[in-house]
Amino acid sequence: MKFDHDVVIIGGAFSGAATALMLKRMHPAARVLIIEKAAEFDRKVGESTTELSSCYMTRLLGLTNYLGHHHLAKQGLRMWFATRADQPFDDCVELGARYQARLPTFQVDRSTLDSHLLDLAVAAGCDLRRPAKVTRFELNGREGQSISVGTEGGEETFRARWLVDASGRASVIARKLGHFKPNTEHPINAVWARFTDVKDWDSYEWREKFRDYANACRTSRNWATNHLMGHGWWCWIIPLHGGDVSAGIVYDSRIFKLPDGPNLGERLRAHLLSHPVGAEIFGAAQIIEGDVHAYSALPYSSGKVCDDGWATVGDAAGFIDPLYSPGLDFCSYTSYYVADLLARSLAGEEVAESLTYYNEQYPITYRLWFETLYKDKYYYMGDAELMSAALLLDVGMYFIGLVIPVYRDPEKEFLRFPFEGAAGRVVGGLMKFYNRRLVALAQRRLATGCYGKRNAGWRELYDGFVPDGRVWKLIRKGLFRWWRAELTNLRLILTPGAKRHVAASSDATPETAVAAPL
Repeated sequence: MKFDHDVVIIGGAFSGAATALMLKRMHPAARVLIIEKAAEFDRKVGESTTELSSCYMTRLLGLTNYLGHHHLAKQGLRMWFATRADQPFDDCVELGARYQARLPTFQVDRSTLDSHLLDLAVAAGCDLRRPAKVTRFELNGREGQSISVGTEGGEETFRARWLVDASGRASVIARKLGHFKPNTEHPINAVWARFTDVKDWDSYEWREKFRDYANACRTSRNWATNHLMGHGWWCWIIPLHGGDVSAGIVYDSRIFKLPDGPNLGERLRAHLLSHPVGAEIFGAAQIIEGDVHAYSALPYSSGKVCDDGWATVGDAAGFIDPLYSPGLDFCSYTSYYVADLLARSLAGEEVAESLTYYNEQYPITYRLWFETLYKDKYYYMGDAELMSAALLLDVGMYFIGLVIPVYRDPEKEFLRFPFEGAAGRVVGGLMKFYNRRLVALAQRRLATGCYGKRNAGWRELYDGFVPDGRVWKLIRKGLFRWWRAELTNLRLILTPGAKRHVAASSDATPETAVAAPL
């Protein structure tokens, strides 16, 4: 059959460009066309990489030198908790790393990263239409896919053996075929902006003002992904190369409502200032004009992610939650897997089993990733004790199950999706269990007025998560903290006064329970 191209990719940002680049490296003869609708990339909500996505970018995509020169080295994640808006800064609870990150991770400006990756794909031999808008397409399996695009020069139509959807939230194939599914169990929304004149977390002024705070940490707090935590919401604070700071809020609409204000930017800024740590950081900060964005109904997935002749990658296949920055993890798994599948198909190999695996395993991975890490988490993320237990267990299990294997053999492990097989289901079941218990403990604390009572007066700085057996030390610490919270819960159940309080609040489900001030 005659095709204009072997593969046409809709979308030239990270997932589309990475798929194209990996495909050209695996099968240099592949004729690849990338269709990108934007003349220039804009900044996106996800700007922080994890150990997993960083492994993909450095070990497989070969971006180490570029990332080191054009983006910031990330120094882990850090969480801040408070009980009231006027709480002294150095009385707020801090969770985070004491030392520099053991594995490379980055604070990235997605617009420049996407542009660089697309340039690499074009330099590798991919054709590009930009700006170009997909006007229609037809999927015909082995007979070939037809796609029409509108450009400045008019409309063009191409035929290709494979069509890859890397269109992000637009999810053009999933929506057309009826596979797009909003995740209504997780009603979260996001508002974010870029700021200037944000205070430096590591400045001399802060050292003079908060000496114990400055001396406690051996790495840069400023280059970490800092999180302000509250009941039903969390805020990220991410520094960017050049001095801008990305800051935003993600909140569960069942629990929290963003304060009123004249516009989204001022509402976001007012909320940041309502937290004592945010007030210290953003007191003199200014929002960059025209750089305020929002998304509602963030999570979604696709019920089917491929068939003979087409496949979806990255955010076009699904998205869950930006907490822990998993978006680029999914982009890494899906783009590498689909690039390998396409390379083998173009080399004449039968790939029916690989298509079946992708269709069967992706929904499992998505569902378990959601249920283990995010389902109803916003009910307890404002309680420092409960969230610290979750942080240690979540990140510890992430290292044991994903980070350690992928650093041993990235070419092999990026072809296997998380929670694969019986062992993956068992691990997923254990993680779902402790997440459900933490939700239940938070509900009890809300009903008895104990929620967030330990959100003051302590700091916990970890040695750091490392990809070897030492990570079990932090997992054990998380287990002990969870079990101590269970003992506290037992005392609340057995205390007569607490029983009466709970009885009086028996109709206060997590959806209706009154939150702590923050």
